[in-house]
Amino acid sequence: MIIDDQVVLDRTAILAAVGHHPFARHALGRGAPARGYRRDGTVLWLVPPEHGPAGCAIGPAGPAIEVCVALVGDGMLRPGQRLHLPRHDPALLAGRLAVTRHDDWDFHWTDTPPPAQADEQRVVRLAEADHPALEALIDEAFPSTTARPGDAEVVDWYGIRVGGRLVACGADRSRGDIGFLAGLTVAPDQRGRGLGAALTAGMTRALLARYDTVGLGVYTDNVGAARLYRRLGFTETLPLSSLRLG
Repeated sequence: MIIDDQVVLDRTAILAAVGHHPFARHALGRGAPARGYRRDGTVLWLVPPEHGPAGCAIGPAGPAIEVCVALVGDGMLRPGQRLHLPRHDPALLAGRLAVTRHDDWDFHWTDTPPPAQADEQRVVRLAEADHPALEALIDEAFPSTTARPGDAEVVDWYGIRVGGRLVACGADRSRGDIGFLAGLTVAPDQRGRGLGAALTAGMTRALLARYDTVGLGVYTDNVGAARLYRRLGFTETLPLSSLRLG
C-alpha cells in the first residue's frame, strides 16, 4: 500500500525530487499529468497511457520494484502496461510481479556537440513525400523499431541519400525538455562507411540547437552502436530495464 507522505504530486515536484535528471526530463513530457512515489532513495512516477510507458523510476531497483508491487495491489498498474525501471535481475521479480517481457537498455545523453564527421553535411530533414522510402529502408534495415512514419511521437525525420537513394534515417522523438534520437539505421549494403556516425552527429547537432541536452536509448547487446555513441559524446549513461506487466 502507498501512504500519503510517499506521494510526489506533479511533474514539477517529480523533476525536483530527481535533480532534473535528463531521463526524467525526457520521459515527463511538458503538460503530462504525473504522480510520483518516493521510497528509500527511489522516485517512481506514473503517467496516463497516451503519454508513454505507464511508469518510470530513478534510484535503487529494489525500492522501485516494491513500489510497483504496491501499485499493482492498489489497482494503479495493470497487465499489459510498460515500465522503465532501474536495471535489475529478472529474478528479483519472481513471485512479486508478473512480467511478459524484460529488456535491458541504456539511456545515454550529452550536452556537448559531437566531433565533426565525414559526410555529416549530407544529413537532411525529410518530408512526408519521403515516407514510402523511409518505410522501405526501415523494413530492410531495422524492422523491429517502433519509430515509423506516421508515429505521433516523431517530430521529424532525418536521412542521408546516396545517388538519390535513401540509405540512412533517424527519428527526432524529442519531448519534454530534451532532444531525443530514435530509430537510427543504415541500409545493410551501406554499413561500415561512416554513415551511422554522420547521421548521429548531424541529428545531434541539429537538436542541440534547440535543446540543452540530447538523449538516445540502446539495448545492452548492441555493443557496436553503444561504442559509436560514446565516441560521439554520449558518455553519460543510465542503466534501465523495461518490463511489460502480465
